[in-house]
Amino acid sequence: MRIIMKFGGTSVRGDGFRRVHDIVSRYLPENQVVIVVSAIKGATDELIDIAHRARRGDEKEISDFLDRLVDSYMELVEVNVGREHLNEAYSLASKLRRDLERVLYGIMYLGELTPRSLDYVSGYGETFSAKIGAFILGKLGLEAVGLTGKEAGIVTDDNFGDARVLLNATRYSARHVLEPLLESGKVPVVGGFTGATQDGIMTTLGRGGSDYTATALGAALDSDQVWLWSDVDGIMTADPRIVPDARTIPELSYREAAELAVVGAKALHPRALEPVWDASIPVYVRNTFNPNGPYTVIHGKEEVDKKVVKAVSLIRDAGVITVYGPSMVGAPGTAAKVLEVVGSTGANVMMIAQSASESNISMAVRKGSVDKVYSALERELVSKGVLRSVEVEDDMSIVAVVGAGMKGTPGVSAKIFSAVAERGINVIMVAQGGSEMNISFVVKGEDAEEAVRAVHDSFKLGEA
Repeated sequence: MRIIMKFGGTSVRGDGFRRVHDIVSRYLPENQVVIVVSAIKGATDELIDIAHRARRGDEKEISDFLDRLVDSYMELVEVNVGREHLNEAYSLASKLRRDLERVLYGIMYLGELTPRSLDYVSGYGETFSAKIGAFILGKLGLEAVGLTGKEAGIVTDDNFGDARVLLNATRYSARHVLEPLLESGKVPVVGGFTGATQDGIMTTLGRGGSDYTATALGAALDSDQVWLWSDVDGIMTADPRIVPDARTIPELSYREAAELAVVGAKALHPRALEPVWDASIPVYVRNTFNPNGPYTVIHGKEEVDKKVVKAVSLIRDAGVITVYGPSMVGAPGTAAKVLEVVGSTGANVMMIAQSASESNISMAVRKGSVDKVYSALERELVSKGVLRSVEVEDDMSIVAVVGAGMKGTPGVSAKIFSAVAERGINVIMVAQGGSEMNISFVVKGEDAEEAVRAVHDSFKLGEA
């Protein structure tokens, strides 16, 4: 059996590579395993920060940061395999440091940080994790080979910061690189989150992109399974920090999991299921710190069980923008004009609703996008008489209720909104897609957690 195992940032910090070794070793040599690793927790944020500091000319901070980055990975070596291997590991880390240093100084001298340069810098945590991780695993007894996403054959488009994997090109490249390693009994250790364009320029796949790397490799290599290891027991019915009795969902369909990923379930990258969906490769979400504990398997079967709702998810820090205008009534293309202006700001519309009177349209966007969307609508449409006014409500949250069993089941919406109303919570906006698998609604930020608890309790999701 061929298995892709991805280990997240919390899974590889501290003595994490010992756990990685222990888990992977259980399945060797009977199976072929490809390991995908994330940067240690916090490294990507720090890399993005130092790139911006470099642009501002902070030369001393560059040197200090690189020292800290190398030291953090040397700590991993010491904790996992002992001090006697530090000199050898330091030589490897020093080469990686020099490569990153050249880019950071280039950014500083130019005083310019392009999306292309930012991708190169922000993906370097995964480069360190792959190379140093393979070194550690080698000392622990695995025949490990460290590879960047580019070296492993991950080919993407050139949408820097949120690149999409080109699966056909990746299939050819990844097979060429990885299959000989697997056939010879070696364990590739691939840095997640990164790839490269067909011209060889490094790209990143968006935050949490190591999931996407794992599933892309799973599809490219015709793997039997993909396992996503993190610090939680699979995908849960709700965030356990909000709902203490939240439980692990044993099974989800690809559609249900995709809905949850898009609406904020932290266990999955939104695009992670795209590569494996058509290939019907099951994805297991498991806990590195509790490897024998409960887990979630995601597959193509859309079985409706007795619980019509599977999970309740929460997106914080949203805002609602509502546009008004009598001239919108019966005027073809008005909604398209509104969305075109919103799209020109780079903002993502998470929800949209229009009244039957056609006199207003409401949109939910990220809180950080509210001001620029408002300004663009005022400038492009209100000032030209297309719209009468634009109103903004910030500090909002989106609650999403997901489950295949909701499709065609009468009374689900009534039950959701009755539960929320009983807690004295006002619903500001509602949207439901044609799939009927997701009902999303907007509430004030201060009411969000109570709304999640209300729905979770109403559908008894904490009960097995």
